[in-house]
Amino acid sequence: MIDLKHVDAVIAAGPYEPTWESLSRVTVPDWFPDAKFGIFTHWGLYTVPEFRNEWYSRNMYIQGYPEFEHHVATYGPQKEFGYKDFIPMFTAEAFDADEWLDVFQASGAKYYFPVAEHHDGFQMYASELSHWNAAEMGPKRDIIGELREATLRHGMHFATSNHRAEHWWFMGHGQEFDSDVKEPMKRGDFYWPAHPEPDNQDLFSLPRPDEEYLDDWLLRVCELVDKYRPEMVYFDWWIQHESFKPYIKRFAAYYYNRGVEWGVPVIVCYKDDCMAFGAGLADVERGGYAAPTPFVWQTDTAIARNSWCYTNSLEYKGLAELIVTLVDTVSKNGNLLLNVGPRADGSIAAHDRELLEGIGTWLADNGEGIYGARPWRVSGEGPTQAGSGSFADQEATEWTAADWRFTARNGDIYAFCLNPAGARELAITSFFAYHDGKRAQFHGIVTDVEQLGAGKVPWERTNEALVVTPAERAGVDAQVPVGFRISIA
Repeated sequence: MIDLKHVDAVIAAGPYEPTWESLSRVTVPDWFPDAKFGIFTHWGLYTVPEFRNEWYSRNMYIQGYPEFEHHVATYGPQKEFGYKDFIPMFTAEAFDADEWLDVFQASGAKYYFPVAEHHDGFQMYASELSHWNAAEMGPKRDIIGELREATLRHGMHFATSNHRAEHWWFMGHGQEFDSDVKEPMKRGDFYWPAHPEPDNQDLFSLPRPDEEYLDDWLLRVCELVDKYRPEMVYFDWWIQHESFKPYIKRFAAYYYNRGVEWGVPVIVCYKDDCMAFGAGLADVERGGYAAPTPFVWQTDTAIARNSWCYTNSLEYKGLAELIVTLVDTVSKNGNLLLNVGPRADGSIAAHDRELLEGIGTWLADNGEGIYGARPWRVSGEGPTQAGSGSFADQEATEWTAADWRFTARNGDIYAFCLNPAGARELAITSFFAYHDGKRAQFHGIVTDVEQLGAGKVPWERTNEALVVTPAERAGVDAQVPVGFRISIA
């Protein structure tokens, strides 16, 4: 079993030390900036009720919450049927790791991030630190292990995430009334430590995680790294609390040193300001940046607006919106990590499959302007302003045929119209012809324009714009973005 002496020994062996100065020497794995698109999955006990979202385990213990009322009406009082009682119901009878990866690979994704442990504390992998894991209970299968092997068989990059930081308080509301969340609890117990929930946005909130909890957190994530050798590890938001600072440095040094031992470049994905800039890969939840950045980054978002796991009330985004998110992100030097939530039985719902298949079909035609592409001198043009920052995806943006995003690759410029809307002509004003002393963003020679997936199309460079006549796209939603390769002299 892993212990702190082992962790400290790996750190001491170097070359990375648990300081921001040392950790900031890490570099993003070479494959990542070219990959552009990955798949995230949230799947665990919280999916069993298929109700509202993945915070069911917390909310079912908050009196007056919809989850509380639903739980009592459906399963009975929490003292008689608690969250732990979902474990025998979580049998994963339809789960097939290779079938999942078939779907993800067909979507065009190049890497895969399953959640290894969510806020609820149930590990989806075999662990020596707690018996409350999927290998010993519920499906009695090493889910993360199976997914890793299937990912590698499909030639994709394997990564994983740990969301345990919030478990310090996540089950704490169950202490407020007669439920199955009751002290005394000891380390390793499922609900432990179930402290009262602080202001979870306050970086100095009390009660702060204590040494016992933080040691356990560190050992869990180091065990995860050793067992499954992910190329990236993702942490959710509460880890930026001040109590985690020395521990995230220790973990990063451990992980980065392990990567050196394996000869495999690795990196931590973090949100907000959990880490010093440059010590990991910046991730923006459900959002992005307003302009291209000099650094590579990632956005994680979901195919549904209101949940990361499968529920019976998902507010799905449309295919066009998901593809716009991908194009917009890539134009600004980012990668899209798109979440889908498999059903409790381990199957992937039909509509989820349809959306992923649609992305894959689009990438088959347009991928040359996405994979391996880099930002152009401007990310785009048009009258519509995209939201920026975290949680900018809570309402759909109404794009027009005048809204474009640009990328560059192999000497060509790629222009993506975000919503062609069936227009007979599309105009790119950044490429207008020089006249009356006026210069466009592009002041060079265009030699040809090709519509991705359709071939060469008519075009003309006028005093106002580069005007393109798009080919018809039979059977394609007119609002789905269309891409063009602009060849230059």
